[in-house]
Amino acid sequence: MNFKNLANKTLIADNDIDWADLGAGIKRKVMAYDNDLMLVKVAFEKDSIGTIHNHPHLQMSYVAKGSFEVSMGGDKKILNEGDVFFAPTMVFHGVVCLEAGLLIDVFNPHREDFVK
Repeated sequence: MNFKNLANKTLIADNDIDWADLGAGIKRKVMAYDNDLMLVKVAFEKDSIGTIHNHPHLQMSYVAKGSFEVSMGGDKKILNEGDVFFAPTMVFHGVVCLEAGLLIDVFNPHREDFVK
């Protein structure tokens, strides 16, 4: 998939974008972005793990489906459909999927590593 075609696109149909299989029960769809903002769908199978990591981007994640144990800095909390977590710049965070789920991630600025 050439994600560069999505840059600055304004009307996006979900069916026009393929999932990228990340392995270990996780797949990602970059839905839209420009230099300052990016929206990404991330689907998780039950028991899959979004490994603890950090990055210079601000991140907000909406739990669109399922249940996740979210680690943020030194804190952990179970979040369910409708809940949100915010990952400030360079704060270590990750998830364990407790029930098959979907996260909607928003990044500022966009994640260049997701579109290369």
